[in-house]
Amino acid sequence: MKKIVLLFLLIPLCLFSQVGGESIYNFLNLSSSARQAALGGKVYTLLGDVNQPFWNPATINEKMNGNLAVNYLNYLADLNMGSASYAFKINDKIGTIQTGINYINYGEFVGANEDGDETGNFKAFDLAYSIGYSKQISNTNLYLGVNIKFINSVIENYSSFGFGADLAMLYRSEEAPLVLTLVFRNLGHQITAYDEIKEKLPFQIDLGASYELQNVPITWFFSLDNLQKWDISVSNPSNSTTDIDGEMTDEEISFLNNAIRHFTLGMELFSKNNFNIQLGYNFRRSKELALVDKRTYAGLTAGFGIKWKKIKFNYAFSKYHPVSNSSTFSLQINLK
Repeated sequence: MKKIVLLFLLIPLCLFSQVGGESIYNFLNLSSSARQAALGGKVYTLLGDVNQPFWNPATINEKMNGNLAVNYLNYLADLNMGSASYAFKINDKIGTIQTGINYINYGEFVGANEDGDETGNFKAFDLAYSIGYSKQISNTNLYLGVNIKFINSVIENYSSFGFGADLAMLYRSEEAPLVLTLVFRNLGHQITAYDEIKEKLPFQIDLGASYELQNVPITWFFSLDNLQKWDISVSNPSNSTTDIDGEMTDEEISFLNNAIRHFTLGMELFSKNNFNIQLGYNFRRSKELALVDKRTYAGLTAGFGIKWKKIKFNYAFSKYHPVSNSSTFSLQINLK
């Protein structure tokens, strides 16, 4: 327990600020769980889902013991992503450990030399194996968790290996409807580079919360992501303007416009029933993928879950663009 607390105390304050596109292994920030994807793709307080420790190791608890989950994501441009997660309780003293694997296949590509002559086909994929553990601080409602990740990425005959970790703190009480969490995701380093230049992992600091209404079967989920970097805005080319001389001016993003991009909202109906519905809205995705004078509904997500005895199935639909969306499928089985 003291070692986990020490890890939090030693987190450097000068961590490099990063967002998507500025680092390596960005597949680590893709949600492969249908329930999480349906709630906006940025959820950190799902307590009964064995997939959640991929994003927040502090959610690991003994109720996950014996739960196995397999997930499939049909991502953009026919990219395929799969993951599996399993939790098992060692004993009453040590507690429960969760382990899992994430895999994304980028498909097959046609290789060519500098003269344009084809050299044959090649493949590219990313793979991450993780193991997580959580512990409750004695006589409190606080839980601390840690994930260790071993990462491999391959492009043709080039490969890269990396090491990462997630650290999390979570507050929850059986009597209180509110759950709060703080997560430091993807701490670590690229051990071996594709060529010579080593890149940084997609580090994030995220806040999450959920609130279960007392008299209505609704649970709200809120998250603030990328707190390590205030300006995460990227101008949308669809919102650029052209003057009479033909010069193009990029979109100017306001303080409020940038602030809202850190925010994701989700809602789950009938959370404790055998059938439930999830809705979500990712504000950053909505802003970056919007089109002028056309409603794209980018950022909207929806899904449902069905439970039958020891088996639970979830499906999620994520809206990105009028010509490109994604579906996520999850199957969870209680082997105990």
